[in-house]
Amino acid sequence: MKPRAGAVLTSVMLVLTLTTGMIEAVSFLVLGPVFTAVQTGNLLFLAFALTGAADLSPAASGVSLVGFAVGTVLGSRVESGVDRRGGRWFVVALLAEGALLGVGALVAWRTGVHAPTAPTAPGEPLTGRHLAVIALVAAAMGLRNVTALRASVPDVPTTLSTRALTALLSALPPIADTRIGSGPRHERRRLASVGAMFTGGVLGAWLLDGTAAPAVVLFLPAAIALGLGTAHLVAGAERTSVRG
Repeated sequence: MKPRAGAVLTSVMLVLTLTTGMIEAVSFLVLGPVFTAVQTGNLLFLAFALTGAADLSPAASGVSLVGFAVGTVLGSRVESGVDRRGGRWFVVALLAEGALLGVGALVAWRTGVHAPTAPTAPGEPLTGRHLAVIALVAAAMGLRNVTALRASVPDVPTTLSTRALTALLSALPPIADTRIGSGPRHERRRLASVGAMFTGGVLGAWLLDGTAAPAVVLFLPAAIALGLGTAHLVAGAERTSVRG
């Protein structure tokens, strides 16, 4: 069973987009510089690092890519399997993502991953605890991308804003590209997608710049994903899902 299209699903995906900004704030400002959701940037970081670019870790980028790939493959298998049995794969995906992010946050907390007030010194190699958190969070984001592809909410892929921003700008009058799709509904959704990513990044960086530990900032997206999954589960299949 797939999630029912409409305002509720769009809102859920926008909330997940906001959490991406928070997650990448931790990834880039504390664990890296590295990305765990935006793997395009990560591929470039790895390419730059392999040529000897300063302050970039090929290990961090490589672990993130591998974790993302594992999460994508496992997420695809699990969600497809649940779907074939007539189950609610969207609920399973949200709960699994929340669990992975929660474990990543727990590892960050228990191992004392550097807080922003005491960051890793420039040039100091990342430790195994950093790489473990990177792998877990990247796996969660790989799973998230499978979920977003299957949910297929236009202009809200949850881990990227480039396409939404391009469509938003290309559809502006007076020379709107009609092949992209225009109109208030499209523009509101695209603007909300870009705004959610930006807001999440601001919120994550603000929390890290204050007194919040990286583990706390990761716990918040974990709690949100688990909360959304639980809400869908409690609401019942007839209200949140359709067959197909």
